[in-house]
Amino acid sequence: MARDRELLAPMLRALVLAALVALGSIAPDWATAQLLSGRPITVIIPFMSGASADTFQRLVAKKVTENTGQIIVVESKPGAGGTVGAMAVKQAPPDGHTLLQGNSGTHAANASLYAALPYDPIRDFQPITLMWTFPHLLIVPADSPATSVSDLAALAKSRPGGLSFASQGNGSSGHLLGERFKMTTKAADMIHVPYRGAAPGMLDVATGRVDFFFVSYASALPFIQSGKVRPLAIASAKRLPVLPKLPTMGELGFKGFELDAWFGLFAPAGTPEDAITALHGAFARAVKDPEVVRHIEDQGTEAVTDTPEEFAAFIAAEVERWGAIVRALGIKPD
Repeated sequence: MARDRELLAPMLRALVLAALVALGSIAPDWATAQLLSGRPITVIIPFMSGASADTFQRLVAKKVTENTGQIIVVESKPGAGGTVGAMAVKQAPPDGHTLLQGNSGTHAANASLYAALPYDPIRDFQPITLMWTFPHLLIVPADSPATSVSDLAALAKSRPGGLSFASQGNGSSGHLLGERFKMTTKAADMIHVPYRGAAPGMLDVATGRVDFFFVSYASALPFIQSGKVRPLAIASAKRLPVLPKLPTMGELGFKGFELDAWFGLFAPAGTPEDAITALHGAFARAVKDPEVVRHIEDQGTEAVTDTPEEFAAFIAAEVERWGAIVRALGIKPD
């Protein structure tokens, strides 16, 4: 019986892939570029589905499948600031078939944010490639009395009980930027409201339940277009090409807000080098595909790739940089 299943498995995979080819989902030359094996590769996203990181990852996954014939499954495992998803990959067999979409939270801020983090962002994972980076907009509800960053700072200091700010979760760049704004304005009563991703935070800012949010352009765009939120500035070293008239925080006199978020791909520690090489080639090629780049850049994000070695050096530096920010701001998980 087991022998029959072994014989049938390749035939079933071939039938599925042939059907996808017929539907136009996979390029006809898939058989010449198999990535690892006929088994699907699962990419775990440690946050809620539906956000821009989820959308981008599915677009990249589709392109990898088109190029190689390898089926890529994107699965969301949110919880504990990305820890749940990271642990699922840490504990997976190191064969290249379970990967993590890690980011500046899971692989930089968390190392200093959590006193007993159950994984080591450097020792427990093998970097594959950086995929994209993006800055954050400072947004307020459309009916907010603050029409500038200076207005918002004055409001924070004058309103009894302070203001509230949303974040994508503990240790996220939105959290750190909100705490930075709290420190800058010396508004001791400012309240951090962490969410499980950007989408629910956007809903509460749009309805006025939360006073401000440092969030990606991709997440804020529908609400900006519908007139439900107002962008005041961009927290980055340079202006955003899709919003060229929006000033940076630095241009407005608010220094120390240059903190772009980044996302990359990781495998469990111990994954064979040849698998890492194959995965890097396939995913880096997909991220740099003109169709993918165009879609990502239209969402205010930059498609970026590097080698596994470069990515490893980048992560080591980011652990130190984000750790210094967490310690300087005295941030604790809420």
